[in-house]
Amino acid sequence: MVTARVVEVAVDTKEMIIKKLKDNGCRITKQRLLLLDVLLDNQCQSCKDVYYKANNKDSTIGIATVYRMMNALEDIGVINRKIEVNIL
Repeated sequence: MVTARVVEVAVDTKEMIIKKLKDNGCRITKQRLLLLDVLLDNQCQSCKDVYYKANNKDSTIGIATVYRMMNALEDIGVINRKIEVNIL
């Protein structure tokens, strides 16, 4: 089983993260802003945690949106995800 956990959200301010996303070619949508708020306001242990918390606020957010946002944040160096592999 492979699980990805959000290990660390950088200390960058929300504005700096938004600027980095824009510089990397990402559009800043309402859903991306909501996901960013969820990440900055909560201790999320996985993408599923982010998804459930964001989906409670906006039911139109899908799990694929969360994964794409997490990949974008990792690409710009804002978060670091650690992959754990459990072999049974």
